[in-house]
Amino acid sequence: MNKEKLIELALKARDEATYTPYSHFNVGCAVEMEDGSVYSGGNIEISSYSPTNCAERTAIFKAVSEGKREIKKIAVVGDNEDTFPCGVCRQVIREFSKDPEIIIANSTTDYKVFTMEEILPHSFGPEDLLGEK
Repeated sequence: MNKEKLIELALKARDEATYTPYSHFNVGCAVEMEDGSVYSGGNIEISSYSPTNCAERTAIFKAVSEGKREIKKIAVVGDNEDTFPCGVCRQVIREFSKDPEIIIANSTTDYKVFTMEEILPHSFGPEDLLGEK
């Protein structure tokens, strides 16, 4: 899938799939898995904040719950310019891909592409525990 279509799906998720009655800060995400399947999701806010789920984790966990394990590309859009994944989401992305294409978008024409190393340098992943460097 091209970047622009993935961004469109993330924008749709931000506008339709979010539940943010407290912060009113909406984030959408679309993730393309290695087999070409695509999952999207928005952030889901809970009043005590701790159990809140970010858009990235919503989309990724939907994919993983259906047996998908390797992220190819991920697009993230927020209410602010250049909304990046939080630290927890960066680690979740890393769990399911060592080097996905990470697209931080404001629109289908205004976006930047990053590597995992750029947004989470010196990361720790499954191979570190399994001794598969």
